[in-house]
Amino acid sequence: MRIRRQHLTQGLGSLRAWIRGTEPGLVVLGAVAGIASGAVAASMSGIAQGLHTLLFGPEVTHGLSALRDVDPDLALLLPAAGGLLLGLINLGLARWHPRVPVDPIEANALHGGRMALQDGAVVAGQNLVSNGFGASVGLEAGYTQVAGAVASRTGILFGLRRGDLRVLVGCGAAGAIAAAFDAPLTGAFYAFELVIGTYTIASLAPVITSAVGATLVARLVHGQTYVVQPGGVASPGWDGYALALMLGLMAALAAIALMRGVGLVEAVLKRAVRLSWLRPAAGGLVVGLLALLSPGVLSAGHGALHLAFSTEGPARAALLLLLLKAVASAVSLGAGFRGGLFFASLLLGALLGKVMAAGINLLGLGLVDPLLLAVVGMSAFGTAVIGAPLAMTFLALETTGNFQVAGAVLIAVVVTGLAVRRLFGYSFATWRFHLRGEGIRSAHDIGWLRELTVGRMMRRDLRTIPADTRFSAFRRDFPLGSAERVVALDEAGRYAGIVLVAEAHAAPVETEALATILHHREAALLPAMNAKEAMAAFDAAEAEAMAVIDGVESRRVLGLLTATFVLRRYGEELDKRRQEEVGLA
Repeated sequence: MRIRRQHLTQGLGSLRAWIRGTEPGLVVLGAVAGIASGAVAASMSGIAQGLHTLLFGPEVTHGLSALRDVDPDLALLLPAAGGLLLGLINLGLARWHPRVPVDPIEANALHGGRMALQDGAVVAGQNLVSNGFGASVGLEAGYTQVAGAVASRTGILFGLRRGDLRVLVGCGAAGAIAAAFDAPLTGAFYAFELVIGTYTIASLAPVITSAVGATLVARLVHGQTYVVQPGGVASPGWDGYALALMLGLMAALAAIALMRGVGLVEAVLKRAVRLSWLRPAAGGLVVGLLALLSPGVLSAGHGALHLAFSTEGPARAALLLLLLKAVASAVSLGAGFRGGLFFASLLLGALLGKVMAAGINLLGLGLVDPLLLAVVGMSAFGTAVIGAPLAMTFLALETTGNFQVAGAVLIAVVVTGLAVRRLFGYSFATWRFHLRGEGIRSAHDIGWLRELTVGRMMRRDLRTIPADTRFSAFRRDFPLGSAERVVALDEAGRYAGIVLVAEAHAAPVETEALATILHHREAALLPAMNAKEAMAAFDAAEAEAMAVIDGVESRRVLGLLTATFVLRRYGEELDKRRQEEVGLA
């Protein structure tokens, strides 16, 4: 038995070493992440559909937002009831699980891909309550959170390096989105653009494997996913490309208004409803009132998008739903419902495209295919909000199967992305970080820079001396060659400046105390500064070395740091990150 156990341990160790040290090993873990992601997406969508049927009635078969007639009492009260339940859950979490969940983008940008399964469970539960009771949010946030957390913990179990772990988190997100839309290329490029932050040959195989595997699992579990299938889209002519460009600009402006609206609603509710746990209920009541005007505002909007692509309706109805859905989404997120704007942005873009087509036709400027502009608008609005132009282009390609349509979409997403970057500077994912005070604009790995702090780089074996020491005593205690710099302290033991040993020996004989030649009396580093901030401090002080103190007030000396060492460590870490990105590490 002992021998068998020893062989098993050795076998597991060999497997772990093979997976950790080879590209095929990472592909295997990508496949595992894909299977898990597909199961997560299928399970969460099934639970949400079950909640819709249980709460709103058995007629919910093609999506809650597709209902034409809904009980007014249910439409009004259920979102508010869900908000109250969510508020009570948040109240409990604030006491027993107070930390803010780290999502895949933040994990890859700041924490080297490390995520917690508990965070995934929290976000999934909040997301299901929000969506299940009809709040105008999608499930994609829950999908990617849980799938990314599972992938992250799997990678940690196998001891993956920082770069590989970030890729594996991207595999989880790719699988989640691919399973949600039955679109593996969309999921893969969502991961490259948003979660990994870059595309490399080394990351292609595991991410694609995960996306394809998740799609197959989702199909196997319940036969279909929330797929968008606009059929019979006409190929655009030259005028179609011109209209796509105009629609891209309109989508950018509308999306910026929506993203700012979320922040505005949040600020208004904070003033109007002092108790944070009651804000979701207040927001849910507003969503319920909007649902009385149009049930299409409820939940993510899968049913409404299906109707937008499969039926022709009056332009007035499309415009009304566009406005109501935008307000409902902003209120839901601003009130604290958990979810995202992924699917809502697709619906809003499709409605915007149909409204634009109806307006052109009404003005007699020519006949425009409303379905073409709906597809273009869907991708353009999604690009503005999500920030993944290639993923949105592939979504149009995978749902229509028309390469010429994808060409018009590409024009629109380029214009949209450029306009949003110039006029706003953020996608919704990074806008949320900005509102929290984080300087994250993408998933590019900046966590290593934050970890490369002055406190970690400084030398602690420095030599100190009182600032009132006479030159004769200093020259006796520090002969030439014994040290290059010595830190001087005042009578209270606080930092007073730096003495250059060579300068002290070259000083005139009549000079009595070191205080006359102290350098950088006011300039010092703090241990929490990162390498970039430290170099800025060196440049500002025009110093080659600076003391590290514990605080501006106490000024207790902790160590010494040189600009040369900071540059060398920064270069080493930067080179390591580049090697990881191209798969050479």
